[in-house]
Amino acid sequence: MEQVVLVDHNDNEIGLEEKLKAHQNGGKLHRAISIFIFNNKGETMLQQRAAAKYHGGGLWSNTVCSHPRKGEDTLQAAHRRLKEEMGFDCEMKETFAFEYEADMGNGLTEHEYDHVLFGRYEKEPKPNPEEVQAWKWVSLQELKQLLAKNPKMFTPWVRIAVGNVIEKYKEYSK
Repeated sequence: MEQVVLVDHNDNEIGLEEKLKAHQNGGKLHRAISIFIFNNKGETMLQQRAAAKYHGGGLWSNTVCSHPRKGEDTLQAAHRRLKEEMGFDCEMKETFAFEYEADMGNGLTEHEYDHVLFGRYEKEPKPNPEEVQAWKWVSLQELKQLLAKNPKMFTPWVRIAVGNVIEKYKEYSK
């Protein structure tokens, strides 16, 4: 049974909860990671979540989004999940964090303290089909346009984070 780390509004650990249960009944605040991998052209790798995911199936999202396990820091979780979902690993750096709450439908709520990490990779991923049904590289400008045109095709955390991602990428790419 997969568990998530429950946190307070300052990201201090306050307990553990079974993952699905943490997303039910209004959602309990828990720690999360969102990875944005970039290539040398400044494009970010997006993934389309597998249709069978318990929420957000079929939606486009950042390269990887997941949850650290008990005793695992955000960077360790990022390396583990990048390998599990996209079939590669690379150097990553945490760039910012934010808290959000979003209704995911079917009685599920995401309420996360989300740590955002950036990394660089040039090759093609080898996605796990149980996690990912498609992937593509897009420029940040194109991502912004896609979000403006059809926000419902993206996960809520990408819609919320994109402004900070664009701003922080300017610093990261220097």
